[in-house]
Amino acid sequence: MKIVTLEKFVAQQQKEHGATGELSGLILDIATAAKIISHQINKAGLVDILGKIGNQNASGEEVQKLDIIADLSMQEHLKNSGHCCAIASEENTNFVEISDSNNAKYVVLFDPLDGSSNIDVNVSIGTIFAIYQRDTELGQECQERDFLQQGYKQVAAGYALYGTSTMLVYATKNGTVNGFTLDNSICEFCLSHPNMQIPKGRTYSVNYAKYGEFDVKVQQYIDDCVAQDMEFRYIGSMVADVHRTLLKGGVFMYPATRPYPNGKLRLLYECNPLAFIIKKAGGAATDGYTDILQLKAGKLHERTPIFIGSAVHINRLKQFLQSQPATQSI
Repeated sequence: MKIVTLEKFVAQQQKEHGATGELSGLILDIATAAKIISHQINKAGLVDILGKIGNQNASGEEVQKLDIIADLSMQEHLKNSGHCCAIASEENTNFVEISDSNNAKYVVLFDPLDGSSNIDVNVSIGTIFAIYQRDTELGQECQERDFLQQGYKQVAAGYALYGTSTMLVYATKNGTVNGFTLDNSICEFCLSHPNMQIPKGRTYSVNYAKYGEFDVKVQQYIDDCVAQDMEFRYIGSMVADVHRTLLKGGVFMYPATRPYPNGKLRLLYECNPLAFIIKKAGGAATDGYTDILQLKAGKLHERTPIFIGSAVHINRLKQFLQSQPATQSI
């Protein structure tokens, strides 16, 4: 069996598309950071890296020790790459401009450790990233508008999943979705899931504990999932739930609720990159009315409801949300 490492795969893609190598370099830098994060996570419980540190991040959530480790790892590798001019992390209020990199043409946004509330109970978590070509001219200082671009303008996006094995799944604008599994014996990501396509599936994933806080039309759709005898699965880490949805099909939902009428998940750090992956794999993602990749963010930490999965399930969902009476339960 021929082993195709991530480095070989990226080099081949670069050759086929006649690319300059900057985007390839960014993908490899992110992969290296993911290896380090994976190694640190695997030590959880053996060293003092579990638990909260007592602070809140830019989104008002409790920061875990591993959040900081993952964030610093991503920042270090991206700052030293020379391939991006600025970065934005879900953990930080503002974007960070990289000195001496004004001529780099990419910006990177990332959630260093999605699902970190599950760290202490050893549930799958992940790193999510999105890459855009900057909107400002080369040589100029980066501006916030470089990051506030619509999701369909992503040139690449993906995630690393730290579970029973560590996987890196990514796609470029001109490529397909491919998954790589970390072989710890050689410390290399190896192609394990080429040209990933989402099946129809029959699974629905939602936080049932919040059912009473959902819009009545969302409740009706969930009730229909039950009536259709669909299977219920919910992990509680978005990256893990969406990864399962990518492999098995179905739909993942994180609707608006009374406490979060504009949704809770971050558009730029979580929803855009995962929607990019799912859409590239033949699926769809919406806030209920608009394609996620068409939404325009007004700030770095913009939130949105999201429904993501197989196109057939998303289309049925939209029939409920857009055709039923506009009675609200929020």
